[in-house]
Amino acid sequence: MGSYFAPRDWGTMLTAMITPFNSDGAVNFKEARRIAAYMVDEQKHDGLVLNGTTGESPTTTEAEKLQLIEEVLDEVGDRCAIVAGCGTYNTAESVHMTREATSRGVHGIMIVNPYYNKPGQRGLFAHFKACAEATELPVLVYNIIPRSSINLDTPTLLELAKIHNIVAVKEASGNIAQISDVCAMAPAGFRIYSGDDGLTIPIMSVGGHGVISVAGHVIGKHIKTMVDSFATDPAKARAMHHKLMPIVKACFIAPNPVPVKYMLNKLGFDCLSTRLPLVELDDSERTVCEKALELIKAF
Repeated sequence: MGSYFAPRDWGTMLTAMITPFNSDGAVNFKEARRIAAYMVDEQKHDGLVLNGTTGESPTTTEAEKLQLIEEVLDEVGDRCAIVAGCGTYNTAESVHMTREATSRGVHGIMIVNPYYNKPGQRGLFAHFKACAEATELPVLVYNIIPRSSINLDTPTLLELAKIHNIVAVKEASGNIAQISDVCAMAPAGFRIYSGDDGLTIPIMSVGGHGVISVAGHVIGKHIKTMVDSFATDPAKARAMHHKLMPIVKACFIAPNPVPVKYMLNKLGFDCLSTRLPLVELDDSERTVCEKALELIKAF
């Protein structure tokens, strides 16, 4: 199954998938399969990223992560790319998870900046290189300053791009000038994905390939249309960007993934529960999400 998607062939529209929990806190694998099928078949995703922060990876166990990979691969792995989040602030653990996910048959690996310990650029390079060497799968590096407190600088990223299976970056630095430099200087075929729903079109305007979304849980097919129309009809893509922005903002009215879990629950999926330290929305946040759901219905 892992060979179904060739390297660099994950598509333009992926979403970092939530992990649904039962009311007792256990992972609801049956509902995870149902959500994955909905996102692929109805929301038109090219791929799903499992066990990222949106999937509450800091509070799920290794066994839960690996079973989630197995369940989702079995459900939709023949018709979309499955990329496994394997990065932590511990290189040895990240290498171990990379090997475990590879053995399950995923189509790619995502490795985030090591967070909290702030290893510096030489440490970042060594960390990503060690993880890439643990697999022959294509590897996506994830640059997110707000969660890691360190930036993957452009010279470091360009050196990483020389490694044969580091083929893409998920850019959530928020620094358009930096992202523009990466787009201009990256080797041919290297993919730059927006890691910020609100910056997808700005990033594509400087050479980005697509998006790894959160809002895609509830407006995936609209984001897919926006992204795929950009090359031939940028005015349409721009208009869709502006129309979708109130919904995107609602998805981040509270810590991710709490708002999108609430909205997906309202659409009929058993996924409202989160694990501490995440807590449910307050009344004002629910109101914002309810308004976003009305906009989705009217879209």
